[in-house]
Amino acid sequence: MKKTNSSKSRRNFIKNTALASSVFIVPRHVLGGPGFIAPSDRLHIAAIGAGGKGASDIANASVDGRERIVALCDVDFSGSAKRSVERFPKAKLFSDYREMLDKMKGIDAVTISTPDHVHGPAASYAMERGKHVYVQKPITHNIREARMLTEMAREKQVVTQMGNQGGSNPLLGMVQEWVDSGKLGKISKIEVWTNRPVWPQGYAFPSPDPESKPADFNWDLWLGPAPMRPYTPNLHPFNWRGWWDYGTGALGDVGCHLLDIPYRTLGLKYPTSAECSVGTVFSQMWTPDYNPEGCPASSFITLTYEETEKTGSPVTMTWSDGGIRPSHPPIIPADDDIGGPGSYNGVLIHGENGVISTNINDSSPLTPKLYLNDGTRIFGPEVEEMEEPEYGHQRKWVDACKAGFGSEEHLGLTSSFDYAGPMTETVLMGNLAIRSYMLRRENAEGNMEFYGRKKLLWDGENMKVTNFDDANQFVTRTYREGWEM
Repeated sequence: MKKTNSSKSRRNFIKNTALASSVFIVPRHVLGGPGFIAPSDRLHIAAIGAGGKGASDIANASVDGRERIVALCDVDFSGSAKRSVERFPKAKLFSDYREMLDKMKGIDAVTISTPDHVHGPAASYAMERGKHVYVQKPITHNIREARMLTEMAREKQVVTQMGNQGGSNPLLGMVQEWVDSGKLGKISKIEVWTNRPVWPQGYAFPSPDPESKPADFNWDLWLGPAPMRPYTPNLHPFNWRGWWDYGTGALGDVGCHLLDIPYRTLGLKYPTSAECSVGTVFSQMWTPDYNPEGCPASSFITLTYEETEKTGSPVTMTWSDGGIRPSHPPIIPADDDIGGPGSYNGVLIHGENGVISTNINDSSPLTPKLYLNDGTRIFGPEVEEMEEPEYGHQRKWVDACKAGFGSEEHLGLTSSFDYAGPMTETVLMGNLAIRSYMLRRENAEGNMEFYGRKKLLWDGENMKVTNFDDANQFVTRTYREGWEM
């Protein structure tokens, strides 16, 4: 058995990658172009969502103070957004991003790190005003919004980036080389899984309690495009993820990290079909609870793709969440983890010659491993070291904003909307299948029946399920007045 272990550290790998891709700064009079800002000038950046993940996004976008943070927008500055206020004391504060963007004409770019349901409306509002945007994953709450933002970015010629920072992880190059060199042969099967959710999901929606609303929390602005309802505790700042009005479940949380690996390296396009099943929570009456407002406790989804140049075969991809993971492929030793440490999250790419096993593609160890039928094993570095926060994902976007739309820096971004939009549509197609699966109605006998449990055939170009029209309601959403896209 041949065995090779990489002795390079992550640090050396990143340094070598950075040297190989370095570019020279070209004078402003040579470059020009739409949206170009001279490298010597400071980009004026604002944050929409300044707490939680937003605090690190705007901090990383400032590039250690190289750029100017001019405004912060958040619905509650009494929480974790206080860190951003303390870090950028000269920034003006707003609770409504629409007011901020209309009043402050000098903003060049914004980071958007809100709950998922606000991503699309906030990004479109900013891009309509010519602002470059960095949007946390998934870039939108539904498929129609993702398509709209992708097209709008081209039309407005603004520089975009989605916050799946693992897309800038240089170790992805190792996975890409294994695929491009044909080591796996034809690829027909992908398995992706996660231990999420790690928040309440699969249960009844929490009860409203208007009297408990914090004094400094703007509930109306937090709801944004979602339907109006009385203040409901235990949604902000994190547990909104499991409810369809605001979040996109486990897929939205880590799907844009995990599915990104095969989608990117295999050159996948829109899926051609989607099918799912979900775990159920049983009540004391031994009847399955039905919670159309929320994501299920667990799900299993199958997506199919047409053959690409890199796969050489049609592909079936499965996704499972709620802690359900695939079995060990025979080629991987029984004592080896699959995916990441503990096998909690991961990706298996199956080819006719072997298997690639790798991990969640964000700031966790990627640790790619190649197992071939001839006994070859090639493992990537096990130690995670980053030269700069989140592989410079935000800084690269800032540099591209300054270089301008269509620049080398812009075209070199790993998750601009030209890529991230279609990839997000794949992620959200899984959620469309879940929501369709949970449709129910009264039958002739007066009993409630689930009638959407079908394999959905998907026309990706036209964003339409072709064999079950009721599922198409989940391609978009109904917007509260004043928040339409």
